[in-house]
Amino acid sequence: MNDDRDFLGSEPLGKLLMKLALPTVLAQIINMLYNIVDRIYIGHIPEVGAMALTGVGVCMPLIMIVTAFAAFVGYGGAPRASIFMGKGDKKSAEKTLGNCLVVQIIISILLTAALLIWNRDFLMAFGASENTIEYGVAYMNIYAIGTIFVQITLGMNAFITAQGFAKTGMLSVLIGAVANIILDPIFIFGFDMGVRGAALATILSQAMSCIWVLAFLFGKKTHLKVRTENLRLERRIVMPSLALGLSTFIMQASESVISICFNSSLLQYGGDIAVGAMTILTSVMQFAMLPLQGLGQGAQPIISYNYGAGNKDRVKGAFKLLLKASICYATILWAFVMIFPKGFAAMFTSDQVLLDFTGRALRVYMACLLLFGIQVACQMTFTSLGNAKASIIVAVMRKFILLIPLIYIMPQIFREDQTMAVYMAEPVADFLAVTFTAILFTFQFKKMLKAMPAPNSGKKRMKRRQHHKTALRIR
Repeated sequence: MNDDRDFLGSEPLGKLLMKLALPTVLAQIINMLYNIVDRIYIGHIPEVGAMALTGVGVCMPLIMIVTAFAAFVGYGGAPRASIFMGKGDKKSAEKTLGNCLVVQIIISILLTAALLIWNRDFLMAFGASENTIEYGVAYMNIYAIGTIFVQITLGMNAFITAQGFAKTGMLSVLIGAVANIILDPIFIFGFDMGVRGAALATILSQAMSCIWVLAFLFGKKTHLKVRTENLRLERRIVMPSLALGLSTFIMQASESVISICFNSSLLQYGGDIAVGAMTILTSVMQFAMLPLQGLGQGAQPIISYNYGAGNKDRVKGAFKLLLKASICYATILWAFVMIFPKGFAAMFTSDQVLLDFTGRALRVYMACLLLFGIQVACQMTFTSLGNAKASIIVAVMRKFILLIPLIYIMPQIFREDQTMAVYMAEPVADFLAVTFTAILFTFQFKKMLKAMPAPNSGKKRMKRRQHHKTALRIR
């Protein structure tokens, strides 16, 4: 088979990472606009902006669940497709693509039904109050209808990036984000729809992105194409993909669980203003998380392809570049947050009380952000190498073993300011998690490099099989 993805195994690493990571980072920044532009506009609605922002903020656990399921399928299937391409096995790569598309459609239908039936119950359990619940319900009733667009856009776009089409992947997100930025003020203020307008603008924008993604994967330019014969689910294809995506799912879904824990605890100690501030804090945290994930996604095709092809030096080199870039970005953003916390908060609210409170909380909540580049780089590399077990362990350690208990422990230790103590759980958990991840990665990475196949052994096996089949036909 003529492998037209061989540039992943031959181009200089610095140039290659720049070419692939820059579009994926831009795509994640653009994707971030999907998540925060609604909140920026909603927070500035006259008179009710602060309450409306809090109400929509309580919807975030549900929105995180939707995007987590997209990552569950897409970020598990895409690295496996890259590894298959590195081995020269295009047939298995396309089977992975087709099966993952079907799984995402099934999940979308189930999620839509659940959100439409139980969204009020979910929101009350997640920290909504009588003052904010109606804003949350109004937003979710409309957002739920567009679940399938979110799923397919985010999940299947990973397969576009995994083939090396980073610019096309960026355009997938750019189309919807630009549409969302334009439609938001029209629906929210022009048609006076408030939070309903924000939700409607979001799902219409995601629908545009969804059409673009599917048109590409069914089209002529893609190397891995959606084919009818690959839409029949196969256990051997689906289960390993879901296993590999489980760590990313846990990492993103746990954000939902953590958001619930934060909101309920903050409502107890600080009331609606503390929950509203948390909406802004998680929005600012996305300035760190999404670009760092974009760097990881840009490096993923390089690491996965060369791991499958047995190119040990390129795997090591790509990880080192990813780690350096991630640490630099996280440190620069941390410095800006520490110096200008109110500047970030002012993006989301003009309410002076909320602004003052959030500026103080930001410095506490993001105190260890400068270390977070290490965490994301290591976890994304585990996924790129197909090491589902290690990636899951890292995700579970940070979120479930450390952060969730600390949300309830810290206010009992620092009783003089229990609200800020809740926010303090985040940096304490980050410090401990990064330490654990760095130690685990050091041992696991060396072990996996030693176990790598000989260079191009997969391609040689494919050529031997093809030669054998040709010989049989000749006989």
